[in-house]
Amino acid sequence: MTAIADNINDLSRQILAGNIGAGARAIRWLDDGDPRGADVLSLIFPHTGRAHLIGITGPPGAGKSSLTNTLITEQRRRGRRVGVIAIDPSSPFTGGAILGDRVRMAQHTVDPDVFIRSIGTRGQAGGLSRSSHDACLVLDAMNYDVIFVETVGVGQDEIDVVALAHTTLIIGVPGLGDEVQAVKAGLMEAGDIFVINKADRDGYDDTYRQFELMLHLRAESVSRNEIDKKASAWSPPLLRAVARRAEGTVEIVDATDAHREYLQNSGHFVKRSSHREREQFICLLREAVVDEIMEGMDEVILNRILRREIDPYTAASHELARWKGNTTS
Repeated sequence: MTAIADNINDLSRQILAGNIGAGARAIRWLDDGDPRGADVLSLIFPHTGRAHLIGITGPPGAGKSSLTNTLITEQRRRGRRVGVIAIDPSSPFTGGAILGDRVRMAQHTVDPDVFIRSIGTRGQAGGLSRSSHDACLVLDAMNYDVIFVETVGVGQDEIDVVALAHTTLIIGVPGLGDEVQAVKAGLMEAGDIFVINKADRDGYDDTYRQFELMLHLRAESVSRNEIDKKASAWSPPLLRAVARRAEGTVEIVDATDAHREYLQNSGHFVKRSSHREREQFICLLREAVVDEIMEGMDEVILNRILRREIDPYTAASHELARWKGNTTS
């Protein structure tokens, strides 16, 4: 077994060679906020942008992990190397992932062409963790063909995965009462492929009709807006699945393949990748600026706000002006 390098340059070379231990170490550094993680990322970043990122999201109890497990099997049957970033709830004591998702995919852990990593949310809203983007870059650099990003159970407007992935699968399930309500709003508008899992349950037909109606309304909305119509000619399919019996898996992978082909032919594959990196850049820049402003902030202005001598908007403008003056002087 190859020893895992501590040197940044050597570790980066091992990552590009597909070394699992090196990739795991880099992801841990990035998740922990270790500066060495950013150093590694700067070296491997030029070798990224090839993998197909597939987001899998939906309400709690939809069977996302079980479905992801069957999708891994089908992708491997097609000869593809598969990476998985499974976003789990964080332990309230350690901050680490509880690892529930990885347990459901245990059969793939001995496959050298499958890399599964659980990452805790650490309080991050939106269904992802703060290091999800960076972890995907590491797996991309390791030459994984497909990277699944499975979110924690999300609500109606927690759709960070849409900005991260090339293709977003929305998973629904019968038996939630108002099934579409659980995944509507932003998710219904942004999903690329819709899957009703646990389709052998009572209520499947009603759920299918509700999803079908919502997708019909979505298509009508797009057809009325010429800008949206020109931007996206993709018609999201509505598929059925029973993950515990691997039913519907082939059709889902066929759909994700078709969506990737559509993105590549239309130029949207590169556009979505570019948008993802732009959003990450803005997020990191915003954090850095806020941290610097807060570090040099005088506590007096906070006390003035508390005494209602100055309002928060004026105080924020004052601190921003002070920071600009310090950076230009």
